[in-house]
Amino acid sequence: MDPESSESGVCGCCGPLRPRYKRLVDNIFPEDPKDGLSKSDMEKLTFYAVSAPEKLDRIGAYLAERLSRDVVRHRYGYVVIAMEALDQLLMACHSQSIKPFVESFLHMVAKLLESREPDLQVLGTNSFVKFANIEEDTPSYHRRYDFFVSQFSAMCHSTHEDPETRTRIRVAGIKGLQGVVRKTVNDELQAIIWEPQHMDKLIPSMLFNMQDSEDLDRAGHPSTPSGAGQDGDENPAALAESCFRELLGRAAYGNMNNAVRPVLVHLDSHHLWDPNEFAVSCFRIIMYSIQAQHSHHVIQQVLNHLDHHNKNTPRVRAGIVQVLLETVAIAAKGSVGPTVLEVFNTLLKHLRMSVDFELGETSRRNSSSSVSSGRGKESEERIVQNAIIQTIGFFGGNLPDYQRAEVMMFVMGKVPVYGTPCHTPLLLGGLTSPWFQKSHLRLCPQVTSGFKSKSMAAALPPPFLDPLFSISLMEDSELRQLVLEILHNIIDRHDNRAKLRGIRIIPNVAALKIKREKISKQDVAFMKKHGQQLYRHIYLGCKEEDNVHKNFELLFTTLATVTIELANEEVVIDLIRLAIALQDMALGSEENMPMFIRCGINALVAAYLNFLSQMIANPPFCQHVSKFSVLSPPRLPESLDKEDRQLYFQTADMAECLAGPGYNAERLSIPYIPQVTDEDRLTRRKSFVDTISLQVDIMSNSLPDKSQLAEEITFETLKKAIDTTGLEEQEREKRRQVMEKFQKAPFEEIAAHCESKANMLHDRLAQIFELTIRPPPSPSGVVSISAGHTQHQSVPIYEMKFPDLCVY
Repeated sequence: MDPESSESGVCGCCGPLRPRYKRLVDNIFPEDPKDGLSKSDMEKLTFYAVSAPEKLDRIGAYLAERLSRDVVRHRYGYVVIAMEALDQLLMACHSQSIKPFVESFLHMVAKLLESREPDLQVLGTNSFVKFANIEEDTPSYHRRYDFFVSQFSAMCHSTHEDPETRTRIRVAGIKGLQGVVRKTVNDELQAIIWEPQHMDKLIPSMLFNMQDSEDLDRAGHPSTPSGAGQDGDENPAALAESCFRELLGRAAYGNMNNAVRPVLVHLDSHHLWDPNEFAVSCFRIIMYSIQAQHSHHVIQQVLNHLDHHNKNTPRVRAGIVQVLLETVAIAAKGSVGPTVLEVFNTLLKHLRMSVDFELGETSRRNSSSSVSSGRGKESEERIVQNAIIQTIGFFGGNLPDYQRAEVMMFVMGKVPVYGTPCHTPLLLGGLTSPWFQKSHLRLCPQVTSGFKSKSMAAALPPPFLDPLFSISLMEDSELRQLVLEILHNIIDRHDNRAKLRGIRIIPNVAALKIKREKISKQDVAFMKKHGQQLYRHIYLGCKEEDNVHKNFELLFTTLATVTIELANEEVVIDLIRLAIALQDMALGSEENMPMFIRCGINALVAAYLNFLSQMIANPPFCQHVSKFSVLSPPRLPESLDKEDRQLYFQTADMAECLAGPGYNAERLSIPYIPQVTDEDRLTRRKSFVDTISLQVDIMSNSLPDKSQLAEEITFETLKKAIDTTGLEEQEREKRRQVMEKFQKAPFEEIAAHCESKANMLHDRLAQIFELTIRPPPSPSGVVSISAGHTQHQSVPIYEMKFPDLCVY
């Protein structure tokens, strides 16, 4: 009888009758475990297993039985020998019959991991890692690694009292998780590893160990990852980062969100947004590890997280925005998908919320005595706002030109401008504050930096140009400076601004080596359409009383860049007319203008005409301009004498110099007068309440009286209507009184005034309804009251008048 066939019916203590596989297994264990695994007997067992693969499951079950017994009896030397034998059998046997053997192997590894002995846990982990590196021929349909994910994650959080032992256990846990990842991510049937219940254990375990890294700056660097050294395999932080990178690198399209969400939860739970050095390093690692086409998933996750924390402390929000900046900085050159405008929209929304929080805190600070806390809160909100501005500017500055044009229009569409349809009384306060407008405008210089458009019409479309020019009329010098900087970025396509900095007389413009090209037909058409609008805003911008030296420098650069990029013969004449008009404005006595502004305008005109004369290379014109190109003295004069022809440019002399082919010098005799529109009145209001109050009062008082309607129109009436010199003064005084009334009058008086007007309007409407509304005729008669008696008057049907649509 075959000894193996009689296994169940023979006493186990009879050695010669024991199954052969058991005898081979028993032989590998020496009497003294210190002698180690018997190599010759192990070779016999391996040969037997390879020759009879159907016996693998029994070999595995018997080894598992012996190992479990040895673990209980604390015979750890035999445990080590058993695991070594299992490892060698796994490496040697590759057949269909290995599946049951693997189950026994994993069962033994689980037994070791469940023990509280660090040596056994490390031993089981090492065996599992070896198994994870084996490529199986066929996938496993039923094998699951839930227990191993949980156990290895627990080992990653070991709190053993001995530091060296604690490090060993944590390193073993990280290696085990890395083995699970390698064993499962390439197996299509093991997609369950990416489910949230596993990612919520894997990711935090790695991040927990990465926090111990002493060099966070190196973490996330694409070329020198942390742990690249001799002791990287024994350094928990370096090993965890390596495993984290490997996991993210294997993440597919549908798994990216499950991998990023636990990172955000971990940063929230451990309060790592303030300070946010570790959060920044984590997302650097993420962005450099994932596939480039998945970058927009990460950006979207961070945006959603920012929305979730929209009411958190300013420093936490600023930390999240700075992390978003890091992700955007890495992804800007690659594929960001459809999230471009969504990034801007979300950040602009949070910018608006931050301004509202700041203004709300400021108002509460003014009504309380806690001044110091209010100032601290305000400064923290400014940190959020600056972080948002920096993020948007960096992102926009790295986009392609065609996307930057869209972004510029998108941002300008969000900037509140007085007089636009979007302004309602609901937008009072934060949206119309200068800081809110400045914060939006600060985005555009960064977005437009390096912008190169072949056509000005494409770079400055009306939806972008009109609100930009409207802001240039605001009574805030910093706002006007931002507008001019934006124009410089767009108009200066050959990077000549650096050569033109500073308002000065340039002796030799040719030495600057200005780069320029011949103006295109598209740009000629652009100047014909928008040139007067540009001149008008330059003209009005020069006369602002709060202008500082930088404003005049930027205005000079604007005129110079327009001359280089957009000036043909016709535009040159228009620019000279503009310069003469500015000079006349500075010398005019009707303008109540400070002497600093007058001298600044004259310096601007002198510097620009000196530059223009050399750019058009007209010797007579250059000679004429050089006689007068003297900037204002260091000390401001007490007055400017307009009659002194030796100090100021003369239109007739310049027209004579330009007479000849190419230039229509006769147009110089036509003085430049900017067209005044309603935009000036609406955009220059410091308070939106003033505008509304003024409009309401004017409309209520502008209704004509019956006697005025019946007045006879004569020649004298028309003459008085044309002569508006006195009426303008009256209108100005009337507006001042109305504004003063709404600013200084008590609330009860204003409310009573409005209530009386409302009652008057109600009475008038009642009279109109009484005169126009009558009950419809009825054949049964209508009721009328005459002398206190009720009378019924019947109307025949054939006399009733029906609408045409009712007759058929």
